[in-house]
Amino acid sequence: MSSPRKILMTCALPYANGYIHLGHLVEYLQADFWARFQSMRGNECIYICADDTHGTPIMVKARELGITPEQLIAQSFKEHTADFADFQIEFSHYGSTNSPENKSLIEFFYQKMVEGGHTRTQAIKQLYCNHDKMFLPDRFVKGTCPKCGSKDQYGDSCDVCGSTYSPSDMKDVQCSMCGSTPVLKDSESIFFKLNDFKKYLEEWIPQHCAPEVSKKMLEWFNEDLHDLDISRDEPYFGFPIPGTNGKKFFYVWVDAPMGYMSATEQWAKARGKTLKDIWQDPNREVYHFIGKDIARFHTIFWPAFLKAAEFRSPDQVFVHGHLMVNGEKMSKSKGTFIAARTYLNHLNPEHLRYYYSTKLSSSVDDIDLNLEDFVNRVNSELVGKITNLGSRGGQMLKKKMDGVMSTPDAEGQKLISHAQGKADVIAEHYENRDFAKALTEIRSLADDANKYFDEKAPWKTLEADAVGTKQVITTTLNIFRMLAIYLKPVLPHYTAKVAALLGEKDYMWSDLNTVLTNRSINDYEHLATRVEGDKVKAMVEESRQINEAIQAAKKATSTAPTKAAVDTKADKSAEALAKEEIEFADFEKVELRIGQVVEAEEIKEADKLLRLKVDIGNGEIRQIIAGIKSAYSPEKLLGRKLLVCVNLKPRKMKFGMSEGMVLAAGSGGSDLFVLSADEGAQVGQRVK
Repeated sequence: MSSPRKILMTCALPYANGYIHLGHLVEYLQADFWARFQSMRGNECIYICADDTHGTPIMVKARELGITPEQLIAQSFKEHTADFADFQIEFSHYGSTNSPENKSLIEFFYQKMVEGGHTRTQAIKQLYCNHDKMFLPDRFVKGTCPKCGSKDQYGDSCDVCGSTYSPSDMKDVQCSMCGSTPVLKDSESIFFKLNDFKKYLEEWIPQHCAPEVSKKMLEWFNEDLHDLDISRDEPYFGFPIPGTNGKKFFYVWVDAPMGYMSATEQWAKARGKTLKDIWQDPNREVYHFIGKDIARFHTIFWPAFLKAAEFRSPDQVFVHGHLMVNGEKMSKSKGTFIAARTYLNHLNPEHLRYYYSTKLSSSVDDIDLNLEDFVNRVNSELVGKITNLGSRGGQMLKKKMDGVMSTPDAEGQKLISHAQGKADVIAEHYENRDFAKALTEIRSLADDANKYFDEKAPWKTLEADAVGTKQVITTTLNIFRMLAIYLKPVLPHYTAKVAALLGEKDYMWSDLNTVLTNRSINDYEHLATRVEGDKVKAMVEESRQINEAIQAAKKATSTAPTKAAVDTKADKSAEALAKEEIEFADFEKVELRIGQVVEAEEIKEADKLLRLKVDIGNGEIRQIIAGIKSAYSPEKLLGRKLLVCVNLKPRKMKFGMSEGMVLAAGSGGSDLFVLSADEGAQVGQRVK
């Protein structure tokens, strides 16, 4: 018997500035299936992942919300890990790129790059804001897309046409913070000399990637490889580059892949080992699971970084395709761009695990989540074919007989031996990540067992031939047990319930060799429910509404002028102040509560604005940006109980997100009076 394999595997790091969606789950579930299979085979398989936490989008989002980047990524970490856990994805360790280990690692990589002569500096022209006295990262620039003419696009890519470009190529360029027009100014950047590794990579790529991936990546080698700018100017959320006095930071795509290693180091430290004990172990296999959209970073840049730092490279980079929904790209307007949490609000995670397993292969082809097929396949296969065997056999044995298995009959033993004989074939499919082929074999065994059960019709022979009936049920439960073992990498919780039904421990692949005889079973508990079409429709509708609200908020913040939550300009004419009459039912929609100001500060860059943190009850703190600076100093408001509108749609403003409205009256300027509550009023109390 061969000794157990030692495996280290990683998935692409999800970005901390967004939620996990069903497209992401293609990768994390694919890898989870493979990791669980390896563990079932008795191999040591370490499954590593982490949040990708650095870069301009994180900094911008944190500013909009009025929180620190560290607070933002902490919240993201909490949400991401909850989504993964609820989809039964089991990482050996889940870390963060914003860690001491990652900082030390990237500084070591950089030192080796410099020592090897693989870096250079060059002055390049970048947009500079004279008002804010800073070079503008891509996401601090807004303007008109040079390709399609769409307005209010960020400085690196267009949300409308998908084009990427340099910020200096845009039209009508503005600083997204102050609105002024930036100028081009020289900034010295640090480049990684990628072409130093061209010959190495040309040999490395075909040996470590699938042929179709290798062919695509080698298209970049028809000319010299372009050097990679690994630096970004302040302000930037990331790690400062040594020797730059905090003026330059490592580009996020440099420190992100190092998260694989730093998270591995964290796992190793907890076990009294070092990173080199794991990563540099010559007897350990290392694999990356990634999507085809980031294949270039993982098959060109990352191997070159590793080579420069004298670390081993992965044995293979497994590349998968994208997720389509109903044969089309995921669509926010159609509600098919579905967050993991939105799915979980309506449907069982095991149903998606099962469906993805019937679609996934080792190729880079896209897979299609056809929602109608999803309902039909889960209901007919998982529930109707597979679970039906355990349900009918288990309940009949427990309720109609004594609950004790006997021995299979001759025909049943032949069927069991046939199912056992498929172990190597199914294992090979799992090993090769051809999960769809494995599931085809499993379904075929289920068909055979259902045909046997229906032909024997034990419900008819229960009284006339109790011995023969029990043999049929014993055979059926043994086949069902083997199907559950084969399915364990895909449906771990489901298989655990089967083990509990039969009074067994957690299954290993070797348990397929065992046939249960003369064994008591436990009471049957529900293993799987059918997918309801109405719940699928409700999920899509919720997703559509969420995405509509997000898009509406983006549109409002990009087109509306910046203003305070309270705007009572004294010079408005009577005509301008005239409002359309509303019904009382409309007014009832407004939710007013007593809120207490727990923090108050002046926004120095604004003439009229204060930033307030208001406790609105149950420990919920809201940030409200209010135009009452001319009437109140921050210290006058601290601790006061005010009347707050809490269901006003949050508004993205230049100085952060405003999440409510403090009510005030007056003609404006110093003639403004916030509506206060009595000292005895309870914080969070609703006001009618």
